[in-house]
Amino acid sequence: MPVPTFSANLSFLFKDVPFAERFHRAADAGFRGVEFMWPGLEEVDAVARAVQDTGLEVALFNFDAGDMAAGDRGLAGIPDRRPQFRDNVPVALELAGRIGCRRLNALVGLHQPGLEREAQLEVARENVARAAEQARAQDATIMIEPVNRYDNGDVLLETSSDAIAFIDSVGADNVALQYDVYHMQRVEGNLAETISSLLPRIGHVQIADPPSRAEPGTGEVNFGFVLGLLDRSGYGGWVGLEYN
Repeated sequence: MPVPTFSANLSFLFKDVPFAERFHRAADAGFRGVEFMWPGLEEVDAVARAVQDTGLEVALFNFDAGDMAAGDRGLAGIPDRRPQFRDNVPVALELAGRIGCRRLNALVGLHQPGLEREAQLEVARENVARAAEQARAQDATIMIEPVNRYDNGDVLLETSSDAIAFIDSVGADNVALQYDVYHMQRVEGNLAETISSLLPRIGHVQIADPPSRAEPGTGEVNFGFVLGLLDRSGYGGWVGLEYN
């Protein structure tokens, strides 16, 4: 039976050193895989060199999600950011090809005041469908991640059922669910039943312990049980460590 393997999220871990150096820190710590948010154009070549130098596998990275520090939480569902998202897709896929990454996370974003939610979701469907079609040529999968409103604001996709309905509406076979235990515990709980029922749709798992998004064992989730469930269920993908 496949066994899940941990990947270090370099946008959260080893933050005491510059981003490109975190690959070496992860390798030195014994990780075989890493993941990260969009590194920015200025970091693309440094990322490619660091992956080559360390031999790490890149489990996943995000498309450009905007200025996260300023409150952006993704661009795919924001009508006036459509050019920014679409321009980033081929750039991100080119990086993915260089470093051998086959999963890219497309955050849909926040509900914009004055706009209908469904109109924004339609923009997101079009953007994700275009990205999925471009990704197909290199056997890459587009991930869709629901995130909680308490940390992020009025998100367009918050629950696992929101995300599955969106994925189904896109209608591409290379679009899958990114299941973040931290976000889903905060908004819907019922982790065991949800993971078990959605496992065939889950392409990537991330973990952190609520309520403070700290390392597993510091909060309210029994990660021994959750990780054991993934193992027993045959999930053989990566488990991203995305915690503070």
